Amino acid sequence: MRDILMVEDNELDRDMLTRLLERKGYRVSSVGDGQQALESIATNCPDIVLMDMDLPVLDGWSTCSELRKNESTATLPGIALTAHAMSDDKQKALNAGCNDYTTKPIDFPLLLEKIETLTQAN
Repeated sequence: MRDILMVEDNELDRDMLTRLLERKGYRVSSVGDGQQALESIATNCPDIVLMDMDLPVLDGWSTCSELRKNESTATLPGIALTAHAMSDDKQKALNAGCNDYTTKPIDFPLLLEKIETLTQAN
C-alpha cells in the first residue's frame, strides 16, 4: 500500500480527494500548509506528495524547492495540484521541483495514472 501526503488548505477538496484515494487502496495523510508538509515528510516519509501550490504559511512552490534542496527528500515524487492552468504555470511547478502537474478541478483517473507512474518509478 502506498502512502500519500496531501498538502491542501481547502478542507472540502482535501476530504473529497482523500476519500477517493483511500477507496483505491492508498493510505492518505494530509496537512494544510507547506511548513506542516515539510515537518510531516521529515517524520513520515510518504511515497508521493500531492501539493496544492497556493498555500498559507509556506506556498507549494517554496515547499517543493525546499524538498529538492534536502538530500533525504530530493527524489520524493510530487504532483502539483493547482487552479493555475496557463502553460507557464506548469513549467513553474516543474521548475520548483514537482514531477508532474494537474489542474483543478481534478481529473481523478488522470491523477491516479500519474500517481501510479511516479510511485512505480521509485
